Order: sequence, then C-alpha cells, then structure tokens
Amino acid sequence: MSHHVYVIECSDGSLYTGYTTDVDRRVREHNAGEGAKYTRGRTPVELRYVETFADKGAALSREHAIKRLSRAAKESLLGE
Repeated sequence: MSHHVYVIECSDGSLYTGYTTDVDRRVREHNAGEGAKYTRGRTPVELRYVETFADKGAALSREHAIKRLSRAAKESLLGE
C-alpha cells in the first residue's frame, strides 16, 4: 500500500496539507464537504502537490514537515 502526502489549494487561496492512502478519493471527499473541517467551507479544492512513500511513518513525518513550512516555502515546493 502506498502512503501519500498532498497539498490542496482551497477556493480562498489557502493551502491545506494532508495524508491519505488514496489521493483521488480524498480530494473528492474534500470537495463533497466530507474532508477535514478546515476545508469544508473552502470548497472547491484543487490538488496541487503529491509525494508518495512506502511506509506510513515516513509520510506522516513529511506531512508534519510541510505543515511547518512558511507560505513562501510551500509555494516554492509547489513550483510557483
């Protein structure tokens, strides 16, 4: 099973970072208002970035590291 860290852009321009084992399903959940509480009022969301890992621990560590980045550093990661 693959583990993924993803970054989505919300309709208000904010960035949300999360972890999942199925990126497409998770983005659909966010857009349906069934995702994280943060994204519920900020739909639609757009997938901007994904990293894939072999184990959950590595993915969760990377998620935490991305969440600690500044907005500018996140934008650099996204290639903006």
